This record gives sequence, structure tokens and C-alpha cells, in this order.
Amino acid sequence: MLLGCIGDDFTGSSDLANTLAKQGMRTVQYSGVPNTPAARDVEAGVVSLKSRSIAVDEAVRQSLEALAWLKAQGCQQFFFKYCSTFDSTVEGNIGPVADALAEALDAEQVIVCPAFPGTGRTIYQGHLFVNDTLLNESGMENHPLTPMVDADLRRWLQPQTKYKVGHVPALVVLRGADAIAEAMTERQEHGCRLIVVDSLRDEDLLAIGKAASELPLVTGGSGVALGLPENFRQRGLISDKAASWQGESGQCVVLCGSCSVATRAQLAEHGKSNPMLEINAAQVISGSTTAETVCAWLLEQKNIPIAYSSADPAVIKAVQDEYGREQSAAAIEVLFAEVAQQLVVAGVSRLITAGGETSGAVVEGLGLERMQIGPEIDPGVPAMRAGEDLVIALKSGNFGALDFFDKAATVLKEKSQ
Repeated sequence: MLLGCIGDDFTGSSDLANTLAKQGMRTVQYSGVPNTPAARDVEAGVVSLKSRSIAVDEAVRQSLEALAWLKAQGCQQFFFKYCSTFDSTVEGNIGPVADALAEALDAEQVIVCPAFPGTGRTIYQGHLFVNDTLLNESGMENHPLTPMVDADLRRWLQPQTKYKVGHVPALVVLRGADAIAEAMTERQEHGCRLIVVDSLRDEDLLAIGKAASELPLVTGGSGVALGLPENFRQRGLISDKAASWQGESGQCVVLCGSCSVATRAQLAEHGKSNPMLEINAAQVISGSTTAETVCAWLLEQKNIPIAYSSADPAVIKAVQDEYGREQSAAAIEVLFAEVAQQLVVAGVSRLITAGGETSGAVVEGLGLERMQIGPEIDPGVPAMRAGEDLVIALKSGNFGALDFFDKAATVLKEKSQ
């Protein structure tokens, strides 16, 4: 294995795995830290954790455990993947995990770059934009677990890390890899260890990747990983032999827990011609909605049915105010995990999830250990083979075109790629 990656949620990890596979690396996504060595032909391994919203100490522990396994596979470089909307709080996990990984790897210059221009996430003057809107005005300020109320990544990250946060501005990035590398060294000499790097275009990400060729640790969204495979290719280390893909033709079901603006628009579009079942956390907590009733309803439907808990933020807040944020979120996650288990037992062979927490719960509930990366459905979302008779797609809440669910069902059915 050449590149070892640690993702703080499951959809983000599949996004990263998709990016690396598209750039020619034979990539496998693992659910949690494996107990056995990777196959010899794996060039990039992505260890998916569910650490984005858990206690800091536990997130650090899990991340270091993943790092130890990846080091044992012989990885030459490491990547810490978090969301392209920098999902965290000021007491969040991105800074502490980055600190711990940097210390374990003796990494003195650590790139911080959640940019993903292909999905509208860009960084300018240290501020994260979603299309033409500042992050804290994009709808992410309403996220139920990690509300993003400040678009300045430097200001948001500084309380999370013990190190000084630096910045490489767009005017430097536009001058190319050598200028970026020189600026990174200059920032390090001024006491900075975690360094936010601006990025407006895919060309910028490729330049950042080239500048990171000798760095032991890179952090960011999947976009900044775009340029990393080429470094290994230049050394003659990548086979460039694409893995084959075989889809499944059985029943397809969607489980959706994201309340992002993008996902809610996708639900509205999909609901025009497909059955939908809304799930309320209060009803799950009270026991009036169960995994058995949800599963039975889904199996009775035609087309591509969806069970969703993606209510308006005001509705979610009301439930959280009554039952607490953690209990409300946990109730939905446990329900979706149990529903997924029952669906697979019943013969469902195509499963689509939306939302990082939902996807993590489903993957863990199904006991999936590793997933072969298949063709891309939409930017950042690949089809994946999760078992002999099961293919899945794990969609980040903010990703995907308006017709994503129909498109995903079609790609998961394809027999060749």
C-alpha cells in the first residue's frame, strides 16, 4: 500500500476513495480498522471511521489506531480526510486529530485544505465558500450536529489545535507547486504547523498535491487528494490497471438521514415519482415507529422507495429540544442500521444512503469490512461493491445532482464499466 487514508465518516471516505480510484490507484475502503493485512494489490487504503462527532479523546484514539494499521501496510504517505464543509465545532475533532497524526508522523508542515471545486467548495483568503456563498450562510449554519457559523477556517481551526495556524493565499497558489512549497516552509519557520491553503480550481488542487509530494501528512477534503496519485505515478509505483465492475439487478432502497439543503431538494424531486416515508425521531424514541414497520413498508413499495428523516431544521430542533441532540440522532441511526439489516436479509441488493451519520450507522450495522470502489455516480460519490450480492452508494448530504437517487439506482445496476 502506498497511500494510507483516515476518514472521519463513511460518506467522506467513499468520496476520497472515489477520487483516488479515478486517478488510477487501486483503492479499497475499509469499515473501521481492519484486523487483517490488506491485499497485496491495494495501492490506496481508506480506513473509514465514525469519529466526526464523537468525544475528542476517542476520535484521536481511533485515528491513531488506524494510522498504526496503515503504517504496518507500508504506506509512504498519509491523508486525514474530513468534510469539504469542514464539519466540526470550535471544540471539534479536526484540530486534535490533525495534531495527533502530525506528532506521530513528525510532520512539521501539514496542509489544511477542504476545497472541492467540483462540488462548489472553494477557499479564498482563508474563507470557505459553497458556490458563491460563505459557508456560514450556505445552510451549514443549521447543521444539527456541527453547525458552521464562521467561514474563516483559520479562526475556526485555531481553538481546536495546540499549534499556530498558517495560511497560503490564492495569489501564491496560482503561481504553482514550487511557490506553494516555498510558502509552506516559510510558514513553518514562523511557527505554523497546520497551514490553510487556498484553492479555487482543480488546477490549484493538482499544484497543491505536487507541492505535497514529500510531506508525510496531508489533511483536507477529497479534492486536495486529486494531485497525490501523480506523485506515485512519477515514481513508477502505480499499476493504472482499473478494477472491473459488476452491478446488481435486485430491489433498490434509499435510507436518508441528511437534512442538508441539497438532500432535501433531491428528496422533493425523487418524491414526484417514487414512494417516500418520513421518519420522526420522536416517534422512534416513543416506539411507535420501529425498524420492522419501516422495513415492511419499504419492501411493499414499487420503484425506488425512500425512508427519510430529513426534516426542516426547525422540526429537528424541536425534537432535539425535547429529547436532546444526542438521543435524537442516536435513535435515527440505530433505526436505520436495523432497517438496513432487515432489508439485506430480505434480499435487497442495491442500497443507497444519504448523510454521513446515517451511512456510518448502516455500514456498521451491516458489518461491512471492505468495499471495492466502482464507477462514479456523481462527483464525490462512487458505486461500491459491499458483498457478494450487495452494492451500495454512500452519499454525503451536500453532494449529488437533483436526480441523484434515480441515477445511483441505475449505476448500481450496471453490469460493466
